Amino acid sequence: MLLAVGIGVLRLLHKDVAEEVTHWVNFLRVDPDNVFIHRMLKRLAIVNDKSLRELGIGTFIYSGLRFTEGIGLVLRQTWAEYFTVIVTAALIPLEIFELVKKATPVKAGLFAVNVAIVVYLIWELKRSRAK
Repeated sequence: MLLAVGIGVLRLLHKDVAEEVTHWVNFLRVDPDNVFIHRMLKRLAIVNDKSLRELGIGTFIYSGLRFTEGIGLVLRQTWAEYFTVIVTAALIPLEIFELVKKATPVKAGLFAVNVAIVVYLIWELKRSRAK
């Protein structure tokens, strides 16, 4: 799915992103007076090719990481278990940055869940290695 998102983002290069989204809003018959649609269109109006390229490349890299992790886990490789912990824990600094920038209960909850997942993964990894 991330690969498809990356391709979709790169297909928007050299196009007016807000205009493209407006087309899809009309095509899907979403209420054009919806406040969320207006907010999204306002934010998309400032998107440029550089930010689209960065988002596309970042999505491809993240997709590759998750694909590698998934293949390793399916093949029951030990390195994949450690890789999962590292990739999951790598999101914590970004979540801390977002919490410092503007804390909300949702962000705090997601942060707590991610930390709990990392702690569980480490605990499970240690437990399985002790056997």
